[in-house]
Amino acid sequence: MNAANPGRLDPAGRVVMVSGANRGIGAAIAARLRQEGYRLSLGARKLDEISEPAGDNCLHQAFDALDPASPQAWADATVAKFGRIDGLINNAGIAVHFGFEDGDEADLERMLEVNLKAPYRLIRAALPHLKAAGSGRIVTVTSLAGMRFKRGSPGYAMSKFAAMGLSSAARSLFWDDGIRVTAVAPGPVNTDMIPQGFTGDTATQPETIADVVAMVLAMPNNASVAAVPINAVYEPLP
Repeated sequence: MNAANPGRLDPAGRVVMVSGANRGIGAAIAARLRQEGYRLSLGARKLDEISEPAGDNCLHQAFDALDPASPQAWADATVAKFGRIDGLINNAGIAVHFGFEDGDEADLERMLEVNLKAPYRLIRAALPHLKAAGSGRIVTVTSLAGMRFKRGSPGYAMSKFAAMGLSSAARSLFWDDGIRVTAVAPGPVNTDMIPQGFTGDTATQPETIADVVAMVLAMPNNASVAAVPINAVYEPLP
């Protein structure tokens, strides 16, 4: 616990893995968590694009969400460097058009691999260490598309609804191990995946998502948030 702030966990010494850390939301999360004082293990396919410098408190590790062996290799490398894992941020994701009357099922499979199976594999790889921490944290960046369907790709929504189910199951199953699990579900965000009809001014900023992730990571075991929907425009939610 943080002696200066009893309502927050102390980030000092805590190790957090962040997938898709080379751009967009992942890069913003990495920058915010470094500012908070966490030790970081940053996973990405393009390591040369990670802006946070590697060093004693930051590991850069190749991570390919389409490679089933990549999550375990990354978790092993994290433990080899830091000796522990306290948090996992499942951020890497893709969006491809797939509809009921058009679309290639190979694209649906790819979205399920990246948006659902890779987070599952990462949780599985990090799980023994998250349990050992006693206050492990899992945050999965899903989407409002995983809470209701409004526009865009039905296949993307299917993959994000499944990711919400993954987060809900993990939250229930690992509660008694001190692991707290949160789904952060933004709508349009100002990244290279910004939906048509939105601009950098009207979409949510990646740094705002990073603020939310930092908040739920630091919450103590007796104050857990299951899901955080983040709207850029008003809409009713179920």
